[in-house]
Amino acid sequence: MEENHISSFFLRVLCVSSAFSAVLLSFSVLAADDFLPVRGATFRSVLPVTKNSNEVVLPDFRLAQTPVTNAAFLEFVRRNPQWQRGRVPALFTDDGYLRHWAGPLSLGNVDPQQPVVQVSWFAAQAYCEAQGARLPSWHEWEWAAAADGKVADAREDPAWRQQMLNWYAETGSGALPRIGRNAPNRYGVHDLHGLVWEWVDDFGAMMVSGDNREQGDPDLMKFCGTGALSMEQKENYAVLMRIAMLSSLRAAYTTANLGFRCAKELP
Repeated sequence: MEENHISSFFLRVLCVSSAFSAVLLSFSVLAADDFLPVRGATFRSVLPVTKNSNEVVLPDFRLAQTPVTNAAFLEFVRRNPQWQRGRVPALFTDDGYLRHWAGPLSLGNVDPQQPVVQVSWFAAQAYCEAQGARLPSWHEWEWAAAADGKVADAREDPAWRQQMLNWYAETGSGALPRIGRNAPNRYGVHDLHGLVWEWVDDFGAMMVSGDNREQGDPDLMKFCGTGALSMEQKENYAVLMRIAMLSSLRAAYTTANLGFRCAKELP
């Protein structure tokens, strides 16, 4: 899907989305101190920022400690019945929306403290808006996820990279673990790796093509090359896997391993 197609899509749904979300009932599942400050930086992103640069100047922001749980999202749909399963227009979510729950307002055997999955970008954004928050941008998520327990940018550390790969090599069979199982990074944020994929606000701009001719490769005769060819840090496979996954999505899609967390500006 090309960039102009994405832009037209979001413009097409903007009015409908605004009308649908305008009646959101605000509520607070997350306390103010659940959003932890992340110091901004100037850093090199995996994705090109401009044609000739990967450098990002990122201001300070706040990020939720953990992904949103089933319990928190259940409270959201109770207060905002337009986001209950079976009531959301097809424009905003596919048929998989919250299908792992026993019912529109019942978790059944689903653990309340597992991260909520099977949620669309629209539903995730609506939840965050009801919290007075928003989805993080890709660069905010990327920078927060670059930290280990000690340093802000551990991406060059072979041990950090191997830990990422070990997590992603897990089979993922069985029920999802509860949130908070992994040690926090230096900001106190948990589960940026090793639990679920996460929506970001600007996922639609993360276009990764399998055609080298769209990736700036000078050899226009090449075809079906890997999407990572124009990216920085090609050895950072875990992050590249996440980009490939996000770039394959549309805003109404849901999957069994895709959740989200919210972000806020600093006061």
